[in-house]
Amino acid sequence: MSRLRWLIIELGRRLWVRATLFAVAGILTAVAGIALAPLIPADWSGRIGAASIGNVLQILASSMLAVATFSLATMVSAYAAASSATTPRVAELLIQDSSAQNALATFVGSFLFSLVGIIALNAGVYGDSGRVVLFVATLGVIGLIVFTLLRWIDLLSRFGRVGDAIDRVEAAAAHAMRARWKHPCIGGRMRVGAPPSTASVSSVKIGYVQHIDVEALERIACMGGGEIHVDALPGSFVDSTRPIVWMSFVPDEGIQEAVRDAFNVTQWRSFDQDPRFGVVVLSEIASKALSPAVNDPGTAIATLAALVRVLAILTEAREEESEIFYPHVFVPALVIEELFNDAFSPISECGAATLAVGIRLQKTLLSLSRLGHPTFRAAARQQSQLALGRARHRLPLAEDVACLESVAAELG
Repeated sequence: MSRLRWLIIELGRRLWVRATLFAVAGILTAVAGIALAPLIPADWSGRIGAASIGNVLQILASSMLAVATFSLATMVSAYAAASSATTPRVAELLIQDSSAQNALATFVGSFLFSLVGIIALNAGVYGDSGRVVLFVATLGVIGLIVFTLLRWIDLLSRFGRVGDAIDRVEAAAAHAMRARWKHPCIGGRMRVGAPPSTASVSSVKIGYVQHIDVEALERIACMGGGEIHVDALPGSFVDSTRPIVWMSFVPDEGIQEAVRDAFNVTQWRSFDQDPRFGVVVLSEIASKALSPAVNDPGTAIATLAALVRVLAILTEAREEESEIFYPHVFVPALVIEELFNDAFSPISECGAATLAVGIRLQKTLLSLSRLGHPTFRAAARQQSQLALGRARHRLPLAEDVACLESVAAELG
């Protein structure tokens, strides 16, 4: 995915963008009545009762402002509740929810539509024919408001709840994981062994790599007549001392700057190109649930099920080899051991004193080991022994330890 396309997608997720588009659409709809007025017979106004449109717009303007304000307050409360009950990383997914953004944008757009209509009516720019167009447009806006309100009420019943947060993080993690399963090296070649040491480029920014424009790196490699080996995957923390790429040719200042532009480095991680981040957030939800302040093993067990579904994507059969779009760019693949450590090590640490969580964790690892991935079994066995060792120090009863050991023994 090119940098421009990624930036457009990121911009489209902003709440203000969608609200602005709906607001502009509402204003244009109200103004359309003036442009279309010559096409409407004047006597239609009396037939359909368009003379009452002013009162309808007054009601819409007052009610939509109140509904928009209430909806915004509800969304902010949901963000705070989700951050407190799960992890602050979930709030970003709630902010990007298209249904919530559409609801707020519809209410703001309807308010501005009504406001512009009232101003134009009082200014006398519509006339009888223009009132007909405005009346029809108002009926359409009311229908849209009713439909949006019904969807908004349904969404509010679960918006920001713990179960909803787990589902959202799982969906985001699964999307990123499936993209990485489809293209294990983000469209480039697999990097094996040590990279070339002819030259390297480091980031001038300090933060996390959110996105890599591999297409741009391919153009740079072709221009330099060599290869580019990526050393910082999305999710990696970089600074001015760590190389983000290694090159088989000596770059000039322009090429170095172009390479840095291909890496979007910010202070936060992103779900899009970083499947490990989704796994980390799911693990954070489970760890938060196992904290003494929350003490909710059920949520941790539900999160373990979500982790199985996300990681199982990597074991799906392939009909054909992944297509290589950028043959001069070499990208390291995901390290399964690190992925398993991100997913299960925090849970085994926080849940070491809870027998139910320990048993479910061992059974989760057993399920993953049986999925047929060449490195899953070794990684699952490593996490199983780590969890078992932690539980031996935390469980007070020898019977509980023996029970856990019997489950872990199935992994071998």
